[in-house]
Amino acid sequence: MKRRTQSTKYIIYIMTIVSLLLGCKSVVVLPSVKYNQYEYGKSFSYNKDTLKIKLENPLHCPLRVWFFSSDELTQKEFDKIIPITLNSGSDTVLTFVNIQKKVEQIRFSSRLGDLSKRIDTIRLDLPFLKNKKFKILQENNTNFTHNSEWSMYALDFDLKTNDTICSATDGFVVGVVDKYKYSGKGSEWKPYSNYLTIYEPTSGSFIQYVHLVENGSLVKIGDKVNRGQKIALSGNTGQSTEEHLHFSSLVPANNEDGLMSVPIEFVGGIKAIKLKKGDVLKK
Repeated sequence: MKRRTQSTKYIIYIMTIVSLLLGCKSVVVLPSVKYNQYEYGKSFSYNKDTLKIKLENPLHCPLRVWFFSSDELTQKEFDKIIPITLNSGSDTVLTFVNIQKKVEQIRFSSRLGDLSKRIDTIRLDLPFLKNKKFKILQENNTNFTHNSEWSMYALDFDLKTNDTICSATDGFVVGVVDKYKYSGKGSEWKPYSNYLTIYEPTSGSFIQYVHLVENGSLVKIGDKVNRGQKIALSGNTGQSTEEHLHFSSLVPANNEDGLMSVPIEFVGGIKAIKLKKGDVLKK
């Protein structure tokens, strides 16, 4: 009887351990590094009350740049001219005289696009391969993540991980992030999506393809792309609860993000604002 009791206890112990192991889920933590979608040149020098700031825009699109000083008087001089808008591939040197306090540090910030450029509407291709069809997972102006100026007119397509994404326009690659691996439901995951930004110079719009798989970009900054070209692989990164492609058209805006989403119209006259969750689109 004693042996049976010990054997039963042993079996219960093993079953408990197995149950705990099966019930455990790996804890995914936020990435420790934040990647920028592009880089630009920014430097400064100070000599005998004269401050010089050099800015360089290597992108194939306009770029707005701000700069900030902890010194109140210096910042007042900055505020007279910021933001500085740099045209594609341009640079400039700004000179400030009679800056009495030595400048040892300047903080820079930038946003894509030129607020003064006229924005023209263009029809976009569906962002996937020809003869493929995909379902709408989230439509325009919905509560989960399509509820802000940044994302109000975005569409989510049910592409699976490693499905091919194609460019909806001609244009230039001005932003690439593809180093993240994981996703989460909370808004704290928003900065950790992989994505591409492509600038369409005729219309002045920026097209974004979001939630790419890790290392899922097939293009690099500066590349010229054509409509229908394979540019990326879909995935499930950043603020996301399932595999999909978040697709949006954006234009320059005077807001925190620097861009805002605008209504999309596809080739063939399909208006995204009329699409609903569950609708299927075929290219």
